[in-house]
Amino acid sequence: MLLYPVYALLFADTGLSVWQISSLFVLWSATGVLLEVPSGAWADAVSRRALLWLGPLLGAVGFALWVLVPSYGAFAAGFVLWGVRGALGSGALEALVYEELERLGAAHRYARVMGRAHAVGQAAAMAAMGLAGPLFAAHGYPAVGAASVLACLLCAATATRFPEHRVPADGTEGPGWAATLRAGLGEAHRDRSVRGALLLVPAVTAVWGALDEYTPLLVRDTGVGDATVPYLLMLLWAGVTAGSLLAGPAERLGRTGFAVLLALSALALAAGAATGSPAGIALVALAFGGFQLATVLADVRLQHRIEDGARATLTSVASLGTEAVTIGVHAAYAALAGLGGHAAAFALCAVPYLVTAVVTASARRK
Repeated sequence: MLLYPVYALLFADTGLSVWQISSLFVLWSATGVLLEVPSGAWADAVSRRALLWLGPLLGAVGFALWVLVPSYGAFAAGFVLWGVRGALGSGALEALVYEELERLGAAHRYARVMGRAHAVGQAAAMAAMGLAGPLFAAHGYPAVGAASVLACLLCAATATRFPEHRVPADGTEGPGWAATLRAGLGEAHRDRSVRGALLLVPAVTAVWGALDEYTPLLVRDTGVGDATVPYLLMLLWAGVTAGSLLAGPAERLGRTGFAVLLALSALALAAGAATGSPAGIALVALAFGGFQLATVLADVRLQHRIEDGARATLTSVASLGTEAVTIGVHAAYAALAGLGGHAAAFALCAVPYLVTAVVTASARRK
């Protein structure tokens, strides 16, 4: 998606304030909050693959709106469509991959497979950022918007080729959407280890996932030109890609190792943002790599604890928690950035990770 490194700049150049930009991110997250769990239950009751190709088509419509009629209303509509896209894919993808691996007797490879899949996606994102710079400089927002729409269409076409051997995959039999939802929530209520894994996902994912949306503004505040922003964002994504590739070997990390990973990543985030210079972006990239690794490991822990029937439902419950926390992060970020700028806001957002690291390290072994 070539719009990724410049869409925050598009909002700012259209005249939106930081508060207005944050309100768009809140709307995006709120859409996910409303639809995450219902879409997960739908995926469990019907077809996960169908949701994975439908979502990108909605994203394509949203991105087209952004560049054709740039305005607060169009941006809001685009974020709603993007939020629906995310809700449809969240839970469905993880459940489909885990159960197809399990069918082949290879569920133990889930961390490695998902880590590599994330890495491929992140490498594609870096390639898009590299292309976004010259394309944006030559042709502006309409060109990067058209390329983003095309990427969504290709994504939908790819999703139609995913294998799916679930029964029922056509929704003609089985317990149905409501029963699937009740079964998934009941499992979370009964099993303490599942509840703990559900809580860990938003604790690890929400803050850095929200900060990611503001990285173009953080980079711009270091004094570089707009055409240089995508290249520094590529550095951030290189760190995220490295974190994904380490997921397989890092699956052996225990509770203490996981806590140390979070703490070191938090310190790197605070130190890198506080420099206020392009060089500090390297430390932010290191931090994002650590957070991405922790995100994959938290998902692995959750998948190993869920029973197959409600896998997409419970994965969506974890995503719901992430979206709910993300809304709070966006609101807090707007306030912090208004008081001390983007660098201070990024640095202060390291604090929740230090708290999570302490809680994780001191928790009783389950």
